[in-house]
Amino acid sequence: MGTPRPQRINRYGIDFKLKAVQMSSQPGVLVKDVAESLCIHSFTLSKWRKQVRDRELIGKPAPIEQSAVTELRRQREVEQQYKRLQQEHDLLKKTIRFASDRKQNSLPSAKQTGKPTRSR
Repeated sequence: MGTPRPQRINRYGIDFKLKAVQMSSQPGVLVKDVAESLCIHSFTLSKWRKQVRDRELIGKPAPIEQSAVTELRRQREVEQQYKRLQQEHDLLKKTIRFASDRKQNSLPSAKQTGKPTRSR
């Protein structure tokens, strides 16, 4: 076993925290998305949001850029579209597999068995 390394602890300033909370409070923006874009854990951002609600974290945040909020919304839409496309792709694969299995399990034809067919 290796020796444990000291845990890296990031210290963020009040301005950064308030700006992150403000970004996550915008309509159509998820806490998870803001946290990922800022490279912080979503629990940390949720904790900061609670501190602001409880007035433990007070200050005047710098104005946020609307382009950042717009980009977060666009990123969320793209992720949702990607997830839907993955589900559709999986469904198509299952459909193809089902049809293929059904075709293989159907009655053997003369070509598959090599026997001539009888005509009535």
